[in-house]
Amino acid sequence: MSQITTHILDTSVGKPASGVSATLEYRDDSSWTEIASGVTDVDGRIGNLLKDNQTVDPGVYRLIFNTGDYYEGQAKKCFYPKVVIVFETVDTSHYHVPLLLNPFGYSTYRGS
Repeated sequence: MSQITTHILDTSVGKPASGVSATLEYRDDSSWTEIASGVTDVDGRIGNLLKDNQTVDPGVYRLIFNTGDYYEGQAKKCFYPKVVIVFETVDTSHYHVPLLLNPFGYSTYRGS
């Protein structure tokens, strides 16, 4: 399992959101640099976002979820075609960033 993981639950159907692409970026001064990407599996998880036990330094990161593509694939409209979650790490421990999603809203929290 990588240092940063995520999963998505589509609360409108009560099931994991599989096939959602996500990008992890690092903030360096005033710009963002992509450091990883992945796609949620059948359980809605990306457990291998960082490859080969890679660790990242403490800092500000963002996960960008392509939720519009996910809902388009289900022939549903959504209000948020992308969900961007900015978070800050303070050490090299595990950070889990879940996303609770529906076509017209979302929430997140620091998971375990």
